[in-house]
Amino acid sequence: MSSPSHTADTPITDRAQLVAYLASGEKPRADWRIGTEHEKFGFRLDDLRPPTFDGERGIEALLKGLTRFGWDPVEEKGRVIALSRDGASVTLEPAGQLELSGAALENIHQTCVEVGTHLNEVRQVADELRLGFLGMGFQPKWRREEMPWMPKGRYRIMKSYMPRVGSLGLDMMTRTCTVQVNLDYATEADMVKKFRVSLALQPIATALFADSPFTEGRPNGYLSYRSHIWTDTDADRTGMLDFVFEDGFGYERYVDYLLDVPMYFSYRDGVYVDASGQSFRDFLRGELPALPGVLPTLGDWSDHMTTAFPEVRMKKFLEMRGADGGPWNRLCALPAFWVGLLYDDAALDAAWDLVRDFTMAERHALRDGVPKHALKLPFRGGTVRDLAAQALKISVAGLRRRAVHNSRGVDESGFLDPLVEIVEAGQTPAERKLALFHGEWNGDIDRVFREFAY
Repeated sequence: MSSPSHTADTPITDRAQLVAYLASGEKPRADWRIGTEHEKFGFRLDDLRPPTFDGERGIEALLKGLTRFGWDPVEEKGRVIALSRDGASVTLEPAGQLELSGAALENIHQTCVEVGTHLNEVRQVADELRLGFLGMGFQPKWRREEMPWMPKGRYRIMKSYMPRVGSLGLDMMTRTCTVQVNLDYATEADMVKKFRVSLALQPIATALFADSPFTEGRPNGYLSYRSHIWTDTDADRTGMLDFVFEDGFGYERYVDYLLDVPMYFSYRDGVYVDASGQSFRDFLRGELPALPGVLPTLGDWSDHMTTAFPEVRMKKFLEMRGADGGPWNRLCALPAFWVGLLYDDAALDAAWDLVRDFTMAERHALRDGVPKHALKLPFRGGTVRDLAAQALKISVAGLRRRAVHNSRGVDESGFLDPLVEIVEAGQTPAERKLALFHGEWNGDIDRVFREFAY
């Protein structure tokens, strides 16, 4: 989840400014970049419990330890709650899940170096604190009430609001981890095409990356329980955004959607003002109950955009939000998958041909079915595995045409190998863990922390 916006405090006096803000994200192809984010669960090596914020082995101690690598601390009320360095940041999810929000990079080779460097730095500090980190979509062992809470004002407001709008929102906050990629668009038409393709194929990413089959030490009946959680978090700010596929969709329609998403807060003078459930439309009129007579700024708008959680989200770029967290190689595979599909014109055309005739009912059936069935979900006389194989073939070709090579002359398509292996085997990461759980682990969920930690 995002930290406070640093957008200039330009007052908003007209709805057109909100549309222009999205349009200002347009970039020529030469300036397209790749921003990869991933989250991971921390745990204490002795008892496997998630570390608290405070204490000599706490999350704040970890953040302070990482400053030795040139990270600058970011404070809230005198506490270190994030780090920044060279366009990247390390932030905290509500229960202390550690997130790397990567810099805007040119290619997947750089992304993988960035991720590997970060994990190495975290490992060095974590070893000293006797901590470990695990990449999965859902916390496999601990109950919601056993998860700590980080001292961030944004999360205090969300913690109070979530139970009013869904039964699983607090689980989303405290017990999930994801990997996502942020990608650019050149024009409004380019944004629309990429939005439609990525939204239609987001369930395929969910299936390929499915890795959250356990809850409180037992199988939960899902392969991506993280994805299922979003179906009962907050209907006002989640989902498949059917309007994206309607004629006339563009920046204005997305602004209207965001204006109808209830607010969480306004960040003013270092304080999160609770505006949960209130309307940004009222804010535009100076009639927000939490701040009567006050008009919003572009900073408020930028913050508000981060409080919508659809399967694909637009800010001044597009965010692909459908995948469970996982190991290092899949943290590189996720951006490779989407770059291959969206950053090559022929691949984008082929991907659009693949999904353009999906009906709304089919898109929803994919979204609703893959959390439980993943690659085995039936679809049009075949399965999602067949659809994933086609999408991967398009992505591989797109990356090869990009022809971005590392120092050894290797292009980016090799980063898709873990996903190709998953499709060829017909077995998701979740299913592999379930086989271990029912086999050599003898039902001992603690084994996952030892065998799958970074």
